[in-house]
Amino acid sequence: MKSVPKALALLAGLAGLCASGPASAAIDWANVPGKDVVLYYPGQSNWEWVLAMNPVEMPGAPYVRQGKTCRACHEGMEDFLGGDIVTGTDRTQMFADNAVLPPIEPTPIKDKPGAFTVTAKFAHDGSNLYVHLDVDEGQQPDAGQDPNFATKVAVMFSPSRSPDVLRTGCYAACHNDSTGNPGATPGVNRTEYLGRTHARLTRLGGGDALKPADQLATLRAQGYLLEYWQARLNPGRPAVPATLAVFDKREEVANVVSADASYAGGKWSVTLRGPLNGGPGLISFLPGQIYTVAFAVHAGHTARRFHNISGERTLAIDAGVADFIAVKQ
Repeated sequence: MKSVPKALALLAGLAGLCASGPASAAIDWANVPGKDVVLYYPGQSNWEWVLAMNPVEMPGAPYVRQGKTCRACHEGMEDFLGGDIVTGTDRTQMFADNAVLPPIEPTPIKDKPGAFTVTAKFAHDGSNLYVHLDVDEGQQPDAGQDPNFATKVAVMFSPSRSPDVLRTGCYAACHNDSTGNPGATPGVNRTEYLGRTHARLTRLGGGDALKPADQLATLRAQGYLLEYWQARLNPGRPAVPATLAVFDKREEVANVVSADASYAGGKWSVTLRGPLNGGPGLISFLPGQIYTVAFAVHAGHTARRFHNISGERTLAIDAGVADFIAVKQ
């Protein structure tokens, strides 16, 4: 997969949008069932934190190491989790009376909601996969971190059966030494990455040393990849689509996604469209395969780790045992 300059990626995205028309034109969303997903604020948590290199901070880590998913323990508790973390104060241990855990948000944003709901729908037309998201972000304070976009809405996909992706979704890409996390090196911009691409993963993260090229090629062939479709949004303006991929680093790649969006009363309605056959270096969505999906929203002009995220979910094309089934319309 080759990265391209941001300007070229943006031009490619705009050209694709103009050529292909509105993202939602082919789908009657009123006839597509949706599911509510609560997105919570995760603070300065990351993969190493989830695995409890420091068990005092993450008592549930032994369950993750035994094979449980984040969702297995925390689904239905997202409002509590986000509200507990976003204040930047001591957290409450949910599974033990009167236990207190240290805060994991060192720079809280005043009055930021700890959680909000996204209603998600998936469909396809035989050539393209569509994702429709109704995002109730509510009243967001202006964090002033991203001057270009008020909100960024993203959906993550992965075909990988690797335990880190299956158990934790997007946490697989967020590491202690990535920019904005506790182990980050001052002055060094280190993006998200998948841990198995690195030569060694420790409590501090993976650093910069990668596995040999042949091993990286094997991981790519096995589908060890996170792909993000993102809509970058400002009220009253056209949505700006982007396609991103995370492997040994996060890259904004030549855009294959188009996006539509509307905003009213603190709520965004967003439709993303991308090809079922993503082409070289991107995901192909095939019947019979289960994909991990997750959602993330940067709201109130936030950037980097200051977002709300979902736990991992599953997606199938046409039929299968999954949270979402994208049926041809």
